[in-house]
Amino acid sequence: MPGADVTLIVGNKNYSPWSLRPWLLLREFGVAFEERRLPLDTEAFEEEIGTYSPSRRVPALRHGTLTVWDSLAICEYASETWLGGRGWPAAAGPRAVARSVVAEMHAGFEALRAACAMDLRRRAPLERIDEPVRRDLERVLAIWRDCRARFGADGPFLFGAFGIADAFYAPVATRIVSYELPREARDQKYIDAIYALPGMQEWCDAAALETEVLDDP
Repeated sequence: MPGADVTLIVGNKNYSPWSLRPWLLLREFGVAFEERRLPLDTEAFEEEIGTYSPSRRVPALRHGTLTVWDSLAICEYASETWLGGRGWPAAAGPRAVARSVVAEMHAGFEALRAACAMDLRRRAPLERIDEPVRRDLERVLAIWRDCRARFGADGPFLFGAFGIADAFYAPVATRIVSYELPREARDQKYIDAIYALPGMQEWCDAAALETEVLDDP
């Protein structure tokens, strides 16, 4: 397993969904890495982020002299480099579906993201669920239900065992909790499985200790 030559640069744990994704994947699969946290919207972030990330965004992964940025690219690299491909389902069909739902999460759900920015410390209902947010939420829940029904027989996650797909949907699970969005018992069961992960508990505990407050995360 890697060690000191691997560094993952992340933002605030309370606010950064993009950072959570690869961090959670690496942690749950036991990949050793150093963490460098750069609080968002700070002078330190602006001064240092260019050193680590050519896009000037988090997350970024440094492995020796190699830099990988973007949460999906980091997860793909980790799966190929350290996980023996276990970030994705082993069978071609489920693997194709997993990649599809990850791509949809990576590029979509703009209304839900805008209305419900990740804020792990928040516990208050969304004042108004407009139609675009409702559609996004319904689509997320439909993905969860479909994947669990078709591929989740061997475990509590979308494709049975924890993988990249779950790392990508973990941040939206936190949004559903933080903004008290409507869901069914079967959806809550999946959310509970995400929150029960040791890595997720560690991330949430660290987020609770952060003191930064962002007006527009």
